[in-house]
Amino acid sequence: MVTVAIEITFTEEVLGSSPNTKEIYSEFIASKAPDAASVADEVEAVGADEVTEKGTTVFPRNDDGEPVIWDYQLKGFMKDACGALRRVPGTLSSKCKAYKKVIDGTIFVKERSVAFQLPEGGEVGICERPLRADTPQGARVALARSETVPAGTKIRFTLVVMNKSDWPLVQEWLDYGQFRGIGQWRNSGKGRFEWTDGSEPE
Repeated sequence: MVTVAIEITFTEEVLGSSPNTKEIYSEFIASKAPDAASVADEVEAVGADEVTEKGTTVFPRNDDGEPVIWDYQLKGFMKDACGALRRVPGTLSSKCKAYKKVIDGTIFVKERSVAFQLPEGGEVGICERPLRADTPQGARVALARSETVPAGTKIRFTLVVMNKSDWPLVQEWLDYGQFRGIGQWRNSGKGRFEWTDGSEPE
């Protein structure tokens, strides 16, 4: 088993992805994950009063009011990265079978939630952008609105890789973060990051 202290520095702003209404969030989570404990934890942490517009997506908050990212969102990034890199010949990911089971069952973020550490003078902001979609009724445009944390924000967490031979795979996924990041609107470059490890695997 390998335990590594990971530090991520975001090179682009990160967008919040949690609905800004506790009732909507509760209903959605309950429909996707019927684990009552998880529902209670996540609903309690959503900062529904942080912004006024119901349509704004926000960051969950910890007890100190800091914006946080959940452990499963970090694991979700790994699944996204591996799924993309499987299409690239010569990558370690291209040879990884049943990668979702590997990530779900043997790779863990030790912390339940990880606080965003904003750079000096940094503040939680708002990003508004149009969403365009082609529908049977023609092109439609809607306005999306999300909380953001600025470039230069850091997160630090402990990654546990139960199978030591999977550590190079994880490094490959983290390296992919410079191209496609975490959070909403990733395809525009939001949430991209660089990473370092604070403890070399044995």
